[in-house]
Amino acid sequence: MKVLIAPQNFKESLSAVDVARAMREGVSAAVSDAEIDLCPVADGGDGTVATMVQAAGGELRTATVTGPLGEPVEAKWGLIDDGKTAVIEMAQAAGLEIVPDDKKDPTQTTTYGVGELILAALDAKPDKIIFGLGGSATTDGGAGMAQALGARFYNSAGLIKEKMRGGLLKQIEKVDFDALDKRVFDVEIVGAYDVDNPLTGLRGAAHVFGPQKGADEKQARALDEGLEHLASFFPDANKDMPGGGAAGGLAWGACAFLRGKLTPGVDLILDAVRFDERVRGADLVLTGEGKLDGQTLCGKTCLGVAQRAKRAGVPVIALAGSVGEGADRLRTEGITALFSICPRPMSLEEAMENAPDLITRTTANVLRVFSRRQA
Repeated sequence: MKVLIAPQNFKESLSAVDVARAMREGVSAAVSDAEIDLCPVADGGDGTVATMVQAAGGELRTATVTGPLGEPVEAKWGLIDDGKTAVIEMAQAAGLEIVPDDKKDPTQTTTYGVGELILAALDAKPDKIIFGLGGSATTDGGAGMAQALGARFYNSAGLIKEKMRGGLLKQIEKVDFDALDKRVFDVEIVGAYDVDNPLTGLRGAAHVFGPQKGADEKQARALDEGLEHLASFFPDANKDMPGGGAAGGLAWGACAFLRGKLTPGVDLILDAVRFDERVRGADLVLTGEGKLDGQTLCGKTCLGVAQRAKRAGVPVIALAGSVGEGADRLRTEGITALFSICPRPMSLEEAMENAPDLITRTTANVLRVFSRRQA
């Protein structure tokens, strides 16, 4: 039996590589002679840099940048294609995992460090920058990023000197991009998004993703109004573009400010790891992520894996920390079955602490049933 293991990370718990290894242990425990191919993947969010650098045999680098709350953080980025392509990940500079639970508030967080990460990549003189958009703690539409690159924002009192954040967007009265680092226009910028939501509205960045970043209903409404206001300064940038709401609107900002283009992150990653080639001849694909629900249908990793495996005629079983509302619709997209790794009611803290063992045990149980059906 050949099993292709292609999970993404379990957010704030395990990397995609660690999830894949735990699944491998479960497969081996149930089917000792199974042929196992580890293929950890990502979708533009957390893990994009590591996955692409590993797949391409590239080079990892580190830059000290401004974190989402203004503190310095060490952010990893990569060079692939003999240095011709830089790969950055906004989550490294402004990710939700960086922010303590008691400080999660997207009105106060900034993408300024993402702009600094772009500057570090530009110094390496690549021809192309692949820009992972996902896992954000921010909802500033990329204003902080643009500010780090030289853009200036003004309110009624004059130049806004503090780092731009979601809570400041409605104050903007003037935008000046004359001092923006012009090197960004000399490279191809490709934003890899992990959801297809637009910038604003009820399906937009603030209303859909604001609550998981710490926003209450009033804050989400104010953030959405701020994004609408920011977009009014850039009428040529379509605020309804699919994926523009990714990373708190940073995806839209990459297009509006940097003339970038967007692409589904999972497709970019699956191509990089040669998924279509590796799935041929497999008897089963295992995938998974921290939570499977209706949002998974918006372009998440498990959806992309399932759709490609379905085209190859290979069944897919997905594991998750939790299975939420709307997850059953994934069965029409190629996921044969989906399971929570939690065998009983438990706290999130307990589940995260024991995630490797829970994944291994659930995988083993799934394989025991699957292998008997194959026999």
